[in-house]
Amino acid sequence: MRLHGVDFTSAPTKRKAITIASGALRSGVLCLDSLQSISDFAAFDAWLKHDGPWLAGFDLPFSLPRELLTHLHWPQEWPALMRHLTTITRAEMRLQFKAFCDARPVGGKFAHRATDIPAGSSPSMKWVNPPVAYMLHAGAPRLLAAGVSIPGMVAGDPQRIALEAYPGMVARSITSASYKSDDKAKQTPERRLARERIVSALERGASPWQIRLDAGQFRDALIDDGSADLLDAVLCLMLAAWAWQRREQNYGLPVFDALEGWIVGA
Repeated sequence: MRLHGVDFTSAPTKRKAITIASGALRSGVLCLDSLQSISDFAAFDAWLKHDGPWLAGFDLPFSLPRELLTHLHWPQEWPALMRHLTTITRAEMRLQFKAFCDARPVGGKFAHRATDIPAGSSPSMKWVNPPVAYMLHAGAPRLLAAGVSIPGMVAGDPQRIALEAYPGMVARSITSASYKSDDKAKQTPERRLARERIVSALERGASPWQIRLDAGQFRDALIDDGSADLLDAVLCLMLAAWAWQRREQNYGLPVFDALEGWIVGA
């Protein structure tokens, strides 16, 4: 099985591209075979449709909290929700989310999905720091349009399997230190050391998911990349490998709300 980890961005460019780490499990070790960058959505849409069999972990929210969707009277089934998102702009979505938050008390502004708590992820409706709602708006409807299968949510092509992944969950299991910044002035030796610590732990299988990584020729690149886009793609790849090992147990996913989705490995 070909495995992929996708570090997504809501506005890909050559400077800040969608990054894909690819590899396979060989004798129980995850071997990293390639890293690639995709700088526009047309190329990403084509990549999503490339022939399987493959399984990929994507660093973007696949859905929104049921509480929010009920309040907004938006569709309560995932395919219909994705189609709805294509009919509104990012700005329109933000205004509706902001109105929802403005009416709620301090400390409880955002609604959360059930998966956010065990994964430690930001609310998928959040539009700032980080703007994961924009990632959802740009990315999740593309998964539906590409016809992939998302276990527990939508049955598409069984040879192309997509799972929601969250690299921060893996990184924080290894170190609490900050390991990345898109601001070059903040790409410090301390953050580089944190990336080296993460890579070394993955090579030993020293994470709760116990997948051993062979980074091969890409090891230095994973550590040197101050934005950690490469490393985040590999962390998503690791979660994809963990899921593939558990394909007979629904990819390690618990019983979850098919509208909200679930982060693999949480």
